[in-house]
Amino acid sequence: MAEAPIRDRRRDEFPALARGIHLLSHSLGPVPRAAHESVRTYLERWENQIAEEPWSTSWWDLPTEVGDRIARILGAPPGSVQVQPNTSVALSVVASCFDFASGSRRKVVTGGLDFPTTGYIWEAQRSLGADVTVIPSQDGLTLPLEPILGAIDERTAMVALSHVSYRSSHRLDPRPIIERAHEVGALVLLDVYQSAGILEIDAAGWEVDFLVGGTIKWLCGGPACGYLYVRPDLARGLQPRLTGWFAHADPFEFESGATRYAAGARRFAQGTPPIPALAVCLPGLAILSEAGLPAIAAESRRRTRRIIEFALERGWRVNSPLRDEARGGCVMIGVPQPGATVERLRARRVLCDWRPGVGLRLSAHFFNSDEEILEALEILAGILA
Repeated sequence: MAEAPIRDRRRDEFPALARGIHLLSHSLGPVPRAAHESVRTYLERWENQIAEEPWSTSWWDLPTEVGDRIARILGAPPGSVQVQPNTSVALSVVASCFDFASGSRRKVVTGGLDFPTTGYIWEAQRSLGADVTVIPSQDGLTLPLEPILGAIDERTAMVALSHVSYRSSHRLDPRPIIERAHEVGALVLLDVYQSAGILEIDAAGWEVDFLVGGTIKWLCGGPACGYLYVRPDLARGLQPRLTGWFAHADPFEFESGATRYAAGARRFAQGTPPIPALAVCLPGLAILSEAGLPAIAAESRRRTRRIIEFALERGWRVNSPLRDEARGGCVMIGVPQPGATVERLRARRVLCDWRPGVGLRLSAHFFNSDEEILEALEILAGILA
């Protein structure tokens, strides 16, 4: 396996890589070394507040700093991303912008390969008048484009789909979906949790209306926070009902009554931001930006292709798309007793996971070496033999 264009994999930035082979970035990325310093700095500023007030000197602007770093990864302009406690809250904020009880646009189109949270939140809108249409996956692995486009009509308010499925790594081409939705006056939300940080995303070029995701996976930020991107020209007219004092135009005026929404992405905030979580996720975002998404995406295509080739050569069942353009950064391999296999791999210092119906989930990020990926696959071959 020849080395890829990335010359500096920044392996020293991730101490855990010295203790095993990390193929779990689709679930929990490794902690960056600098995250320890970020947390220490947070605690020191808190402890030293008698000498220097931390809110005005650093904390107040931290959500904007993190949001703008994420925006660069999403191909979005500065000021268009608001950090959230998690992606469930981000989705709920978007849902709270709609009135499904009146008017003719009550339809929400979702997909059968979405993470369960998407279904839970949109199904909960039924009691408020939403008409939820779920496009099923016939094979449990892919979601054809034609039924999605066919479901989008003049009654549609929102199309909410996973860009890359957590279940099979199936990737949708968002452009025809966005084009069709905008033709009939509908909006599009993409869950990019499984694509941001490993694939190139072009929020501005796609003209997508909303993106949601989080820092725990490919962004190497741990279970810190979620995020919400809203198309800037659309954001100005939205008034989320799930709100809080941080979303007020002048929060320190402490006005009572109805809110006056802040300009930009902060209008989609709620209460006091989780400062420790924001501090933790900053180093991973910085490392990704330095490595560059085009090079990271090219690495991912090459590595997932090689994992698939290795599996097919041995007759293993691959439960992910074989075409590069239809696949995310993870490869699912069907094996007997996947849970037990994951534990046997962990005993050999290979970290991955599994999901019911699709088997093992293996992923390689830019920091992985070709040699250790091959070593992990050879270990798996030995276990399965």
